[in-house]
Amino acid sequence: MLILNIYEHFLLTDGLKPCYSVEHRKGADKLIQLRDALIELLGNDRVLPDIATEHYAYDWWPVAAKWRNQGKSPLRPEVVVRPQNVDDIQKLLRWANTNQIAITPWGAGSSVTGAPLPLNGGITLDLSGINRTLSINTQNLTVTVDSGKMGHILESELNQQGYTLNHSPQSLDRSTAGGWLSTRATGQFSSKWGGIEQLVVGFDVVLPNGDLVKFESGPRMAVGPDLRHVFIGAEGTMGVITRVTLQIFRQSPHRILEALAFDNLADGITVMREIMQRGLHPFLLRFYNPAESRYAMKDTAFVQCAMFIGVEGEPTIAEAEFKVCQSIWQQYSVQELGTAPVERWMQHRFDFSTVENILRRPGGLAETIEVAHYWDGIQNTFDRLMEALSIFGIEVLAHFSHTYPQGTSLYMILLGERANDAEAEATLLQIWQTAMRVTLDTGAVLSHHHGIGVVRKDFVSEALGSSMTVLEQIKHTLDSQNILSPGKLGLPTK
Repeated sequence: MLILNIYEHFLLTDGLKPCYSVEHRKGADKLIQLRDALIELLGNDRVLPDIATEHYAYDWWPVAAKWRNQGKSPLRPEVVVRPQNVDDIQKLLRWANTNQIAITPWGAGSSVTGAPLPLNGGITLDLSGINRTLSINTQNLTVTVDSGKMGHILESELNQQGYTLNHSPQSLDRSTAGGWLSTRATGQFSSKWGGIEQLVVGFDVVLPNGDLVKFESGPRMAVGPDLRHVFIGAEGTMGVITRVTLQIFRQSPHRILEALAFDNLADGITVMREIMQRGLHPFLLRFYNPAESRYAMKDTAFVQCAMFIGVEGEPTIAEAEFKVCQSIWQQYSVQELGTAPVERWMQHRFDFSTVENILRRPGGLAETIEVAHYWDGIQNTFDRLMEALSIFGIEVLAHFSHTYPQGTSLYMILLGERANDAEAEATLLQIWQTAMRVTLDTGAVLSHHHGIGVVRKDFVSEALGSSMTVLEQIKHTLDSQNILSPGKLGLPTK
């Protein structure tokens, strides 16, 4: 299979200075031929200038931030194409399939795992050019958008009419509808409203051969297997999502918030489990270890575990639900702290600046790792991760959120410092190796909502076990030339 990677041919390790050997010249000629072919196929306005490829060599993965600081771009595309309609995408995939050129879809580049970065160069397919809101159906409570629609813009449009997505990832203002499906995303209020797999109604996808396929399910469908799930969470390996229909909701008329302080972690986990297993559905349920509680409470002297809880809906129902939740936590040694801490969090819940600012500093080290487990295993996973990650001499914050009757997610935030960016990069990779090993050994799942990307890909086969063969066979059937995001999800790179 021909996969172009011009940086192996004519750029030195700093990614800046050209070298003019015969081999490098041949590589440059191939790149020119690729660009010319794409311009002829799609038009000059669809093919971005060469300099644009640098932007698409980095997402929000902390390792990529360290690469950027060092002037490195090991996962840089040869060419970036920005289609303006579905026909452009179909043309491109047909051509790439015939010519065996790798294509990696790009939504808004907000992944924190390297998901939109090309492992083998080739073409990055920037979908931001297709970004319309196509329809809002207030009778069926659905919205249909192009896959490149930005989340915060869509949410604002719905709010103006009294509706909401009830999908609120921290990356709402830097992620797209198509990206949510591709990474199987979830939002901060998923304990009540569900992840994107529950919120999606249907979508269109262009297959690797250029065919356009439409998936619709109605309110529910029992016509064979739910084929949508071949593409939800596939991270661009099975097809290119072009149109998305999502549920929408009337904005809740009433909310009740409360912050709680617990003396120990075990009691808080038990309260979360009891709330979810009683059939209650708080839209907000977050529980912090003492290290992160200080940040959540904006109080460096806070030494307890903090819990934020919120219920919403029709006033009489919300009030009743809150009272039942309250009756559960009042069985334990708990201090009620009022609404102010939760209100502050609600106002700043999309703020990612703490991690971003640390990563911009030379040697700054920051990472987020989210896993999930059943209730009977989550405490052990937490303890093992805390022990294993603390040896790196970093601050380890943790909270439990995205709760279910069967279990919960565990979100780790790691903050530290190294002598320089090269050391920080090496430490980040060691951290991931350590965390994923502990996760697998304790029976937890590798990812709750950030997906696989580059950083988790080598662990997928072990995590999926015997079911990995199903993924491999689906990939081979849909994409026999392996042109879409080769190497992702632990699938073959070539």
